[in-house]
Amino acid sequence: MLEPADCTTMAEIRAEIDRLDEDLVRLFAERAGYIDRAAEIKAAVDLPARIGSRVEEVVQNVRAHAETYGLPPDLVEKLWRRLIDWSIAREESRLGPDSLRKG
Repeated sequence: MLEPADCTTMAEIRAEIDRLDEDLVRLFAERAGYIDRAAEIKAAVDLPARIGSRVEEVVQNVRAHAETYGLPPDLVEKLWRRLIDWSIAREESRLGPDSLRKG
């Protein structure tokens, strides 16, 4: 692993970006495992896939993380809302659509 300032060639930069991309995909897969478990728990207690207050809590958390790490919060929020929508769709594929659930 090289720090950005230690990279002296484009090959080194590309190798580090590829390494980070793999790490990100691994982390998304790990996150998906928690989403799948959440769907199991929600099914047992009859909760919907989308819980608006939790969505907004996650968004506020990632906006704060973006600020901490010097990234634009608006951009990170847009990315995370897509991730949240994908996660909810994943849960609904196991639970059934929220519109068909009681409660």
